[in-house]
Amino acid sequence: MPKPIYLNLSAFYFFYFAYLGAFAPFFALYLNSVGMTAVEIGMLMALPQLTRILAPHLWGWLADRSGRRMQVVRWSGLAGTLVFMGVFTGESFALLCVVLFVMMFFWSAALPLVEATTLSHLGDETARYGRIRVWGSVGFIAAVVAVGYLLDFFNPRAVLWVIAGLMSCMLLLSCVVAEAPAVPHPGDDRTVWHVVRQPAVIAIIAASALMAAAHGPYYTFYTIHLVDHGYSKSLAGWLWALGVVCEIGIFVWMSHLYRAFTLRQILIVSTLLAALRFVVIGWGADSVWLLLAAQTLHAASFGSFHAAAIGVVHKLFRGRHQARGQAIYGSLAYGLGGAVGGLASGYAWGGLGAGPTFTLAAGSALLAAVVLWRGLKAGA
Repeated sequence: MPKPIYLNLSAFYFFYFAYLGAFAPFFALYLNSVGMTAVEIGMLMALPQLTRILAPHLWGWLADRSGRRMQVVRWSGLAGTLVFMGVFTGESFALLCVVLFVMMFFWSAALPLVEATTLSHLGDETARYGRIRVWGSVGFIAAVVAVGYLLDFFNPRAVLWVIAGLMSCMLLLSCVVAEAPAVPHPGDDRTVWHVVRQPAVIAIIAASALMAAAHGPYYTFYTIHLVDHGYSKSLAGWLWALGVVCEIGIFVWMSHLYRAFTLRQILIVSTLLAALRFVVIGWGADSVWLLLAAQTLHAASFGSFHAAAIGVVHKLFRGRHQARGQAIYGSLAYGLGGAVGGLASGYAWGGLGAGPTFTLAAGSALLAAVVLWRGLKAGA
């Protein structure tokens, strides 16, 4: 891969995940500060995932049909950024529902199409994916630490300006990422749904959806959980950052893991460690040492699982189906799974409390392990 393409892709990942690092941990704090209930927070934080159920199919189809993935990202990103400005006009539940839903409808095009573009540029060197994607983790760390300190001194509303600025950076970088033509493949004459019906595809999508659902309480209520136990927002930012530092280590070492283990083995072990992590978070929050240990497991619950899952999807969707394959995977796994996890966490948090809610998350991760064990072939 030419160096300019590598740098531009790395920079895009940096700002995309910096935006997530500001939004996921701290937007719920803003919602809490304006009087939203736990159920309303859960619903609002699930909306971005809900849009990913259907919207990426439209963007993936449009990208495959036009052959211009990054152009779709640019125009949809511009629309999403403009819509987000609506959060500055009011604080009502209805207004925020509309703004978040429409904003993420447009921005949901970005990640699956950039993932497909990155993998197309890499060709057969998919083991190098982690070295580009790692910059997204660096961006996430920079955001959670900086915003954590920022909110120790400023009103939670400041997070809205941070998110708007990071979106603008994403939009500018999407303009310099080069297009990558899809490589013809013998299966191009088949429809994408012929690929989706394969047992291995069903298994990886179902398991990824269960893992996304398992992360629902974490992405929605983790910061609130920490603040409720007396931790500062800056420490909360550092705990988020620790998880992503460990994730970086996994991305850097994924090529070695690929050589030592099968993707199936990496995925199953990741789900088991995720279950352990969520139990510790739910019941061990009074101990900062247990929280530190749990955050190191983010390397497995997200890092190794995501990298291995992307590798499986890239093997299963080839040629002209790559963009739609990434879109289908993202929408069903992270869209549907993330929406269910976010919505369920809101009701569970309000009705059961933190410990039982994170225990349910652990159960979802364990179910993902069962699906992978039965659905993926031993050599996968």
